[in-house]
Amino acid sequence: MTASGDKRDENIHPLPKETQIMTTEQMTGAQALVRALENVGVDTVFGIPGGAILPAYDPLFDSAKLRHILVRHEQGAGHAAQGYAMVTGKVGVCMATSGPGATNLVTAISDAYMDSVPIVAITGQVASSLIGTDGFQEADIAGITMPITKHNFLVTKAADIGRTIAEAFHIAGTGRPGPVLVDIAKDALQATVDFEWPVALQLPGYRPVTRPHSKQVREAARLIVQAKRPVLYVGGGVLKANASAELKVLAELTGAPVVATLMAKGALPDSHPLHMGMPGMHGGVGAVGALQRSDLLITLGARFDDRVTGKLDGFAPDAKIVHADIDPAEISKNRHADVPIVGDAREVIADLIVAVQNEHEAGHKGDYTDWWRQLDAWRDTYPLGYDVPDDGSLSPQYVIERIGKLAGPEAYYVAGVGQHQMWTAQFIKYERPGAFLNSGGAGTMGYAVPAAMGAKVGAPDTAVWAIDGDGCFQMTNQELATCAIEGIPVKIAVINNGNLGMVRQWQTLFYNERYSNTNLHAAKRIPDFVKLAEAYGCVGLRCEKAEDVDDVIAKAMEINDAPVVIDFIVHKDAMVWPMVAAGTTNDDIKIARDMAPEWENGD
Repeated sequence: MTASGDKRDENIHPLPKETQIMTTEQMTGAQALVRALENVGVDTVFGIPGGAILPAYDPLFDSAKLRHILVRHEQGAGHAAQGYAMVTGKVGVCMATSGPGATNLVTAISDAYMDSVPIVAITGQVASSLIGTDGFQEADIAGITMPITKHNFLVTKAADIGRTIAEAFHIAGTGRPGPVLVDIAKDALQATVDFEWPVALQLPGYRPVTRPHSKQVREAARLIVQAKRPVLYVGGGVLKANASAELKVLAELTGAPVVATLMAKGALPDSHPLHMGMPGMHGGVGAVGALQRSDLLITLGARFDDRVTGKLDGFAPDAKIVHADIDPAEISKNRHADVPIVGDAREVIADLIVAVQNEHEAGHKGDYTDWWRQLDAWRDTYPLGYDVPDDGSLSPQYVIERIGKLAGPEAYYVAGVGQHQMWTAQFIKYERPGAFLNSGGAGTMGYAVPAAMGAKVGAPDTAVWAIDGDGCFQMTNQELATCAIEGIPVKIAVINNGNLGMVRQWQTLFYNERYSNTNLHAAKRIPDFVKLAEAYGCVGLRCEKAEDVDDVIAKAMEINDAPVVIDFIVHKDAMVWPMVAAGTTNDDIKIARDMAPEWENGD
């Protein structure tokens, strides 16, 4: 999805001009809500009814255009809306009632805010006369979510519902995408209103800048051709802008190496020779080394997150910074930008291509021969790998690697948070943009199952694999019931090591193997994930041996009329390597316990 242009009239209509035939009809505020959702193009809503939002559920029952999916927990509704948005490019929608219903959405809203996912969360609120009185199931959800939404609205008048919905969708899906909350008082839903459509948006202060400044782009191009060790540091903003094709052109034009963050997997195919891999705390040595030794970072839609930079004052110490982002608040927030560029990533990269071509035509072209000699040495000397357990137990990395091989690059892969998330990023090859969904900024356990559900609704003809940990899985696996009842045949691989794996890894490395409250006692099979899956109306499978992995995956792939859960029993002490310990610089990366790369001997 590409952000809209920056030169706009304040009274923007959300529909094309040819469809802007004004209609007026008398209806309730609840009917106006449903009609507005239909008019902005919504086809799916994930939610749970309750007292304050109940008036909206009555006309929703009659809608021929809106599919409502009844989830089992509001957090599941929010993550499902995220998954749907990420695979369709549309704004996802979730709905909940007031008080605890609304507060249960907070985790998913925060997750969407951190990862710039466009969703609109619609919540019911107590009647306007009760607001501020601590009425039954009252919570100031607008106040609660103010720091974690792009914008939010409290609607107390039925006449404002249609325009507010149009504004919410416009804000969520343009500029830097993000979550918008619309909280509607119950009496506004029940009142009668003359509903008009289309509506004029009243957003005089909202003008996202998408076109970059040409002078800044020319300066960036000049630095690129002068640099000896440039790196294209690519973040999730490139995917949000649908700029993968432009990125490939820019990379091949310049010949500069590309590192793509966790949120940018697939922005450049993993198999592309210019791709150095993922940087950061669990990134590859080549990618981390490229950033650390660079003399110019061309940062596109990335935000210098601490999981990428490590200790900030030791990050890429010799590099000048070109920083392009659609959100001006990100520029120089963590690292000073020598050349700041505000704009949509697709627009920025397209202009950079032209500017670099002009430099080449003027006889200015970078020579990165020595740089690539060093990069190739790191890449060849320190490839990603893993140890096979000595006791014959199952390696989690092998399981995930085989899922990627057998399901192939066309599938969607949705990870929870922890070790399995990092292994899913490391050992599955991503050849297309958007194939990997995960909770990057917030690190939300419980993300995978509902997000995979939403992704499958958005892409029903594409295989969707959720790769989850046994800890994460137990936070939101109630959505298996939703998947079974609604006919959403996701495939879920539970990487079951019987522990909160990433926390256990840190306890092993930094807390003298004092495993405080990380053992989930899965050896007793409490719960038994196969039986649990079957109880929820899904197919349950189990695998404990390497020789059975391919057959079990193949069996799961043959089942397309029901959700499938595979309980992979894996070694409890497998670790994610490489690793940059928190609070250290990227130069201190370890390729295994007490083993570090020899940076200066790589060439």
